[in-house]
Amino acid sequence: MTSAPTAAAVSAENRPTDGVSAFQTDDRPRWEDYSRCVHCGLCLNVCPTFRLLGEEMDSPRGRIYQIAQADAGRLELERLRTHLDRCLDCRACETACPSGVQYGRILEGARAELAAADRLAAGKRLRDRLAGRLRRHLFERVLPSRGRMRLYASLLDAGQRMGLPGLAERIGLLRALGLENAARLAPRLARPFFHREIGQTFPAHGERRARVVLLAGCMQNIFFTNMNRAALRVLQWNGCEVEIPAGQTCCGALHMHAGERETARRLARKNLEAFDAGGFDAIVTASAGCGSTLKEYGELLAQDARAAVFAGKVRDITEFLAALGLRNDGLRALPASVTYQDACHLAHGQRIRSAPRELLRAVPGLKLIEMPHADQCCGSAGTYNLEQPEIAGRLLREKMQWARSTGADWIVTANPGCQLQIQAGVRASGQPQPVLHVIELLAIAHGFPPMPD
Repeated sequence: MTSAPTAAAVSAENRPTDGVSAFQTDDRPRWEDYSRCVHCGLCLNVCPTFRLLGEEMDSPRGRIYQIAQADAGRLELERLRTHLDRCLDCRACETACPSGVQYGRILEGARAELAAADRLAAGKRLRDRLAGRLRRHLFERVLPSRGRMRLYASLLDAGQRMGLPGLAERIGLLRALGLENAARLAPRLARPFFHREIGQTFPAHGERRARVVLLAGCMQNIFFTNMNRAALRVLQWNGCEVEIPAGQTCCGALHMHAGERETARRLARKNLEAFDAGGFDAIVTASAGCGSTLKEYGELLAQDARAAVFAGKVRDITEFLAALGLRNDGLRALPASVTYQDACHLAHGQRIRSAPRELLRAVPGLKLIEMPHADQCCGSAGTYNLEQPEIAGRLLREKMQWARSTGADWIVTANPGCQLQIQAGVRASGQPQPVLHVIELLAIAHGFPPMPD
């Protein structure tokens, strides 16, 4: 293991002086945030990258040390990139930290600085410039637009049906374009897309117990339509009137994690306009990553009073249903066993652990077998598994070993990104464990979709 820096990570002498900091934007990491780190090291054992790589600079306190040095003008901005890029932003360190350091806020502020510098850089390699433009096109033009999402999804669907990904792999095109890992992760599209439900209001079944709005998301509408429809149906079954606002857009989670905060703010403002938070009991999402970001809108749009109200109404669907209580009538027995994988942005970002397990235990006949290290990252982490495939692959192989050790029939999680990653792990390992979202399993118990194979 690499030894820790001899100097204190954040001491009074490191406090930045005007004019020397490497940080220049309004989203810069703040002294009042990173100075709370006392360099105790309790974050080390829970940090996936430190555990795998054994490098101090790839630990939370090591990254904070580098950020403090850059803010003091002692480290060039570009020197931060490698170690910040390796961070999964899983926030396990926040759970372990006795000082309450909000590491995610610090990391995303530093990434915002790097993103701003990238836009000004002219001397980068052509491949890096093209990759940056492709990412900005995805973040700014595709994810926020249902029309473009449908267009690209239809093209992908046609390509999959014609066998083009297999052909591209055989002739080496995927390798040349750096898309091998993306092709490995890509699921089959799930038609009909969920877009047709957006803009509608669905009545509660039986006595109305709550009025909620549902965040449909972006990728969920084409890759996880069963998850979205399961969320809708289970909410209705449990007495919720559900509105799916037409004006909603991508939540901005991927943008936040990548440092594209201005785009995230634009998306957040659009969602504030689309969701009448005051007219509903809750804003519900089935995506842990989306929910974590939605709950941070009050901070992202600190000058807009509506944002804090909005954020205060956001509930993960497991959190909401556990508090509401499932209706027992109609729940059928599922004589099977499941193991639950904690999504990082649910367990660490939102501090929700018991709610998904309570819902699973409420299903008659279902046996929950706890997975070893259930709250350690699976390697998905937004687009991390595309950008850092080697580290993500190592984490995934560990996760599959732990899942296999339970002997459970199904693997269950509460985040579509985790679901996608673990499904790829199941395919690679050949272990016969279907991967479901908690809400999909509840829908099965309610008798909606067919039982999985």
